[in-house]
Amino acid sequence: MPNPTAAMLVIGDEILSGRTRDSNLHYLAGQLTAHGIDLQEARVVSDDAAAIVAALRALSSAHDHVFTSGGIGPTHDDITADAVAEAFEVGIDIRDDAKKILLAFLEARGAEPTPARLRMARIPDGARLIDNPISAAPGFTLGNVHVCAGVPKIFEAMVANVLATISHGQPLLSQSLRVERPEGDIATPLAGLAARYPTLSIGSYPFSQGGVFGANIVVRGHDGAAVSAAMIELGGLFPEATT
Repeated sequence: MPNPTAAMLVIGDEILSGRTRDSNLHYLAGQLTAHGIDLQEARVVSDDAAAIVAALRALSSAHDHVFTSGGIGPTHDDITADAVAEAFEVGIDIRDDAKKILLAFLEARGAEPTPARLRMARIPDGARLIDNPISAAPGFTLGNVHVCAGVPKIFEAMVANVLATISHGQPLLSQSLRVERPEGDIATPLAGLAARYPTLSIGSYPFSQGGVFGANIVVRGHDGAAVSAAMIELGGLFPEATT
């Protein structure tokens, strides 16, 4: 049975402007790989409702899971929750369970429950809350879309919560070999190896260091025996290579 598939939607003008460097995609990719969920697509969109809605509809119809990051805070430009509600054609309002979580967090810190802060308790109808053990304001899951915060530590905690509730597949295994030859010299033998192992992914990632041109060859697959066999053949093709 094939692994579940996933996509990620990164939301925020600050990412597209270069003001903020996104680390959430890198983190999510590693976690999904370890849990046997194939991340097949990623998109970045601005804080524009129409763009978010269009991306959500496209991604949710094409993949088993969609993870979003960003746009669920207390400010006017945090519009992800509303866009998700629009994408699924459901209502959205402050929900009692989310409000209760936020009020308890604010009271413990002596903070006032302002209308801006209570915006973070606005949850689309029918959604399930995603726990936020760091700053309390919850994310949520609606359909196959998991809506998470953009702050990396909070995003990571929310992803852990989601992964504990969804079906996993077979983890992707990988091994690599460093070959100090130009890609033009290794292309033909690599093509032959890939043809002999059609169930594996064999990638070549070139580098140039200290005047030396070469490539890191990475073999990936769900069958550990096949990955190991391909690596043995690869070592025979390039006996001077190092792991």
